[in-house]
Amino acid sequence: MARILSDPAALFRLLAALLLVLAPLPAAALTIFACEPEWAALTKVLLPDARITSATHAGQDPHHIEARPALISALRRADLAVCTGASLEAGWFPMLQQRAANARVQTGQPGLFIASHAVLLDDIPAVVDRSHGDVHAEGNPHFHLDPERMLAVARDLADRIGGLQPARAAEVRQRLLDWEKHWEAQMAHWQALAKPLDGRAIVAQHGGFLYLFRWLGLRQIADLEPRPGLPPTVSHLQSILASVRAGQPIGIVQGRYQDPRAGRWLADRTGLPLLVLPSTVTDDGDTATLDGWMTHLVEALVAVTR
Repeated sequence: MARILSDPAALFRLLAALLLVLAPLPAAALTIFACEPEWAALTKVLLPDARITSATHAGQDPHHIEARPALISALRRADLAVCTGASLEAGWFPMLQQRAANARVQTGQPGLFIASHAVLLDDIPAVVDRSHGDVHAEGNPHFHLDPERMLAVARDLADRIGGLQPARAAEVRQRLLDWEKHWEAQMAHWQALAKPLDGRAIVAQHGGFLYLFRWLGLRQIADLEPRPGLPPTVSHLQSILASVRAGQPIGIVQGRYQDPRAGRWLADRTGLPLLVLPSTVTDDGDTATLDGWMTHLVEALVAVTR
């Protein structure tokens, strides 16, 4: 030891070795299970290096997903699960939780983030029973189509990630601030672009796009479904035909995962354009990011007013 203390080079090497041993290890990349693609995309903004599995894609109805072995395995490995809540996944996510047996992502644990807890929901029903169709007692769960509510979710999600990885909290917070600035500029752009939509009427299937319609000033005057979650019927479509013609809507909107036959039936009889739109981000192309997807939706709706 005396020899080392008398040799500056040896002392330097010893101190460097001690610093390497004592230095904290970098936080490992989190493994994320996202119930829907919008939460996978949002998490990717905050944690670009995260390993993310999305349980669903834009061509699927998020209400009805099979609890496949691959999803059970993905949830078993997850450090954090990010889901919509508001009963959207009630038909399949609890089964995944049970079969995955991952204590980190059980209800009430920090590893389960429920996005609906960050916002207030619209359309809370006064009565909830099966005679009213597939209604959600907590309110309409498709709030990811409201850019303002997405901001609120992003802030809460950043806090949750920071709690799980304190060493990266400042980094995640900075990414959130950068994204907020970009998203707010995009919101101003979308609102300016959507001026021709203000006060106009529209027809759609289900309440999947209601938050977006309201944010843009559109009024949904008819639903292709006789009750939420029940498939369109010819008798129901015939019953709304007169009111649709009288309401002068700009078009008919269906989600990509919905059967387009009802929309085509109504479009053929009214001459209205049928828009089949992705109700969430897609796997590739211009709609694979949150802002690209939202831009696509707004531009598609504005285009039918020209």
